[in-house]
Amino acid sequence: MSSPLLPTSTPGSDPPVLSSLRLLASRVLASIRHASADARPWTELVDRSAFSRPPSLSEAASRVRKNFTYFRANYTTLVAILLAASLITHPFTLFLLASLAASWLFLYVFRQADQPLVIAGRTFSDLETLGMLCLSTIIVMFMTSVGSLLMSTLALGTMAVAIHGAFRAPEDLFLEEQEAIGSGLFAFFNQTASNAAASAIATSAMSRVRA
Repeated sequence: MSSPLLPTSTPGSDPPVLSSLRLLASRVLASIRHASADARPWTELVDRSAFSRPPSLSEAASRVRKNFTYFRANYTTLVAILLAASLITHPFTLFLLASLAASWLFLYVFRQADQPLVIAGRTFSDLETLGMLCLSTIIVMFMTSVGSLLMSTLALGTMAVAIHGAFRAPEDLFLEEQEAIGSGLFAFFNQTASNAAASAIATSAMSRVRA
């Protein structure tokens, strides 16, 4: 009589949510490493001998444009640090923002199209879920301290970048002609964030379209 076969455990694939979170985390880390690699030496940023008063408003604007092109990664890092410090010193605002981001990720972005959202026995469609999330975002951003804190911090960071760029003489900097001079601070910041989540959002959107 042959002995019964014992069940063998085979490693299964990760849940879709876990895989998406890992993909998002890897893309965020890759963006951070890319920004760190592009950063100029910080000693050049704070070189006191290179600071001088701009002779005119047009010269100040030209300095800001050239310095941003050269120190773009440094400026973005400083604004990100300033934003993180503002959120850490306001834990309630940080909690609201983290809860809002988690709601978008788990209730819409990473949720499978064939798994409808059910709350208190009621099933919500994708359109209803999207509407609730948009309404929650508007309430959190405009009726709490989240929106004002983010806008004031970004405005302060942009002002600091503009002041530094206007008073930092760029004559000693070697600018590459192929760099995009007029990209802007918010364009680079949004591009970094969108690259981190593009694959996960695109996958979720395609699955909803096919459904």
